[in-house]
This record gives sequence, structure tokens and C-alpha cells, in this order.
Amino acid sequence: MAQRFLLESSYDLHNSRLTFHNNRPKPKNPKMSENSTHWIGFDLGGTKMLAVVLDEKFEVIGTCRKKTKGHEGMESGLNRINAVIEGALENAGITPDQVGGLGIGCPGPLDLEKGMIREAPNLGWSKVPIRKSIHEKFGFDVAVGNDVDLGVYGEYMFGAAKKARCVVGVFPGTGIGGGCVMNGQLLTGANCTAMEIGHIPVSAESGLDRPGVPATLESIASRLAISGAAAQAVFRGQAPNLAEIAGTDLSNIRSAQLAKAIKQGDTVIATIVETAAARLAMGVVTLIHLLAPDIVVLGGGLVEAMPDLYLKTVREEVDRLVLPSLKDIFKIVPAKLGDDAAVMGAAALARSRFAPQLSAITS
Repeated sequence: MAQRFLLESSYDLHNSRLTFHNNRPKPKNPKMSENSTHWIGFDLGGTKMLAVVLDEKFEVIGTCRKKTKGHEGMESGLNRINAVIEGALENAGITPDQVGGLGIGCPGPLDLEKGMIREAPNLGWSKVPIRKSIHEKFGFDVAVGNDVDLGVYGEYMFGAAKKARCVVGVFPGTGIGGGCVMNGQLLTGANCTAMEIGHIPVSAESGLDRPGVPATLESIASRLAISGAAAQAVFRGQAPNLAEIAGTDLSNIRSAQLAKAIKQGDTVIATIVETAAARLAMGVVTLIHLLAPDIVVLGGGLVEAMPDLYLKTVREEVDRLVLPSLKDIFKIVPAKLGDDAAVMGAAALARSRFAPQLSAITS
């Protein structure tokens, strides 16, 4: 990417992190030409919210981050979102009228037509008029998308799946999210998001997530499912290293702690992770059979913390289960952009939606 003349900034695809260095003076009157525009990507997470401002070359020129504090309620959350956007604009040295549009990645089921979050269980919010709130405050257009969808779109535009005809993304975490970009377009329903891979039934037996409903992929293969099995192993005295690292508290048994315990010799934890990865492979095979992607991107904390163990298990199990005629049509690769995928994908979605006449983004 070209060097910025206003601020020093970069997007490092190798280290998968945004870097922002505000060590040059801002111009006194940072006006843009008539044909120039700026874009904002926003990632609304359960614990943090992040806004990034990009210029017409899609170089990062401003950023702002705050804790989400979902427990304070929806109205407070909407005010915090707008405050983060204001902070990013100020950091970039631009005004709202210089913004061509904002894309925001949101958790939970969405009403795409209204730009509304139907339900965000991890935040305790429902019927959130997120597009209306931002548009009324700043005046620019707002594209609302599912956070995992936009993470996959970010990987398609800038990361592990550039120029793929069809890319499927699977992100195991507390739940299991999925997304698909087909011929450059996000795959969605008429007025809702699609690709709810975590809720694919995989067993006739009732799962723990919803009594009376068959077990889903999420209930048997998510990081939360892994943590539950690991906590039982600790309780039984089978994982002494994890016992010392995290104990039996599920909130402490996260991907990094699991990886550390495996490295220190807790073979039972390695087996639990391998079992979950093999189960995830069933969902991946289902998507391959349905969509015939050329790239399958795996992301999330489990993949980042244990890439060799996790990816190896998924690849081997997919190879065992997939139709022989489809074995050579796809690659399974790790995500490159990490936490930045959704925010970059959100900005790119806004640009493609509100300025389709512009030339393609290059990086």
C-alpha cells in the first residue's frame, strides 16, 4: 500500500493487525477533492467496539475504541457507538460530510431492510435501530451486516481469500459463526442474514443449548463446549496443568489457556480439542457439499491459539468425509486478519454499496 501523506498508517496483512501512528501534524483544513471520499468500518463486539476511518485509497487514517458495556442498556450503547465514531473522525481530522458511508458489523440476527439488530443476546439488547441512530447523528449512509459475514468479507477483500470465486468462513468461538461470499457478494436471505452454521443439527439427541431440540454443531464443537468438557477433566484430576492455569471456571478456560495446558502436557485437553475440531469438520463438509467453495477460511480464537492442532484435525476429517469428487476443489486456510477482519470488511461493504462506480480496492 502507498504511504499516507497526512498520517503514518498501515494495514499489515502478515501480522494481521491495524497499525496507526499519529505522529505527523494534521493539516489545518483537511478538505478533500470533489471525487474523494472517506469510509468508516465499525465492529460492535460483546466486549469492545472499534471504529476505523479509511481514506479513498483505503489507508487507515483514524481509529477509536471503547468497551461496549452492554449491561448499561441499549440507549447507552447507541450513545457509545456514536461517541466512538466521533472519536475516530476527530482522530482522522475529518468531518462527517467527508464520509461516503459507514459499515457496521453487529452480532445476532438482523433486519437488513431496516438496519436493525433483531436480538443481540450477548449484549442483552433487542430491536436496536442502529442504522437510524448513526444516520440521524452524522447524516451519512450506513450499511448494517452480521459481524461474522463482514469478517468473511474482509478476508475476501484483503486477507486469506482474495479473488476467490466462492469463500466460506467458519469461526468457532463462544458460538460458531459462518459466512459466505459468492462472486463478490455476501450470501444473505431476503431480509436477514444466512449461514447460521452453528445451528445445523448434528445429532438426534437433545442438545444442551435448547432442550427438546437436536444437538447443534455449536452445542458440541464451540469453544464453550470445549471449555465445559475441559472443566470436567480438571474436576476429575485428568488435566493438572489446566487446573493450575484456569481451574474449573468456564470464564477462565479460554483458547489461550487451553493451548498452554496442551503445550505443558495435558493430553486429555488435546483430545477434547481434537474431538471438537473433528465435529466442526462435519459442518465444513456440509458447506462444501452445498456451495462448492474454492476457499474455506477458519478463524477465531481456537484457530489462532492452536493452528497446527486444530487445522490439521479439521483438514484430515474433512478429507475423510467429503465426497471424493470434491476433494480437489477447495483449500482450507487460516484467517489472516484476526480481529481486524470485520472492521475492514464493514468499510469495504459500505464502499461497494454506496459508491459502486468507484474502481476496485487494491492492497
